[in-house]
Amino acid sequence: MQRFEGKVALVTAAAQGIGAAVARRIVAEGGAVVATDLQQDKLDALVTELGADHALAVRVDVTDRAQIDAAVAAAVERFGRLDVLVNNAGGCIVTSKMENTPAEEWHRQLDLTLVGAAQCIQAALPQLLESRGNVVTISSVNGLAAFGNLEYSAAKAGQVAMTLNFAARFGSSGVRFNVVAPGTVRTPNWDNQPGTLERFATFYPLGRVGEPEDIAAAVAFLASADAAWITGVTLPVEGGILLGPNPLDLTPSGPGK
Repeated sequence: MQRFEGKVALVTAAAQGIGAAVARRIVAEGGAVVATDLQQDKLDALVTELGADHALAVRVDVTDRAQIDAAVAAAVERFGRLDVLVNNAGGCIVTSKMENTPAEEWHRQLDLTLVGAAQCIQAALPQLLESRGNVVTISSVNGLAAFGNLEYSAAKAGQVAMTLNFAARFGSSGVRFNVVAPGTVRTPNWDNQPGTLERFATFYPLGRVGEPEDIAAAVAFLASADAAWITGVTLPVEGGILLGPNPLDLTPSGPGK
């Protein structure tokens, strides 16, 4: 299946985890990828893996609009067009208790996760209007339900609201905007927390945490022509965690009793 033959995607935070899986999936389906991140060595390794004919590495801090503009320009210069933006950059960087979070920590979180995504859309939009392309933003179940990490969750919820508004504004121009909202995914962020993913897996009705490839599959669908009549949608890819507690936990002394 070559759904991205002749298409070019820009993927942020592509050096590892979900972003790298998305880049691999798009190239596997015939596309070219501009992979951006702050980790230049890992970006270079990814490009070596994917092949220089199909991938380009550009170091980008998504809080810096000039760097984003340069990445979009590099995509057009190298591959001649831009069809897909995958907004994957973000992270939970706030450590204060929610009732005591200072304004500067709010700004750091929002600038990275929400404003960064908005700036990427703004930079890519002229090219996407020309190609009638689309944007897929990686949000989180934290933006859809209360799982803690208030500032991160608020930024992720903001991505959903932003997507709805972009989708409504530019639908008549043929540009689509959608969201994938993952649950817990096995990424390098968990490497220093042994046993955590195994414990989290018990909370999921499907009995496991997600893999980066699970998210990449959903992104590839929404970014492809298979989803040509889908815009403004948030697709949860979360092993059923939003259904509620695992039924195995619903003992007489458990939740709801």
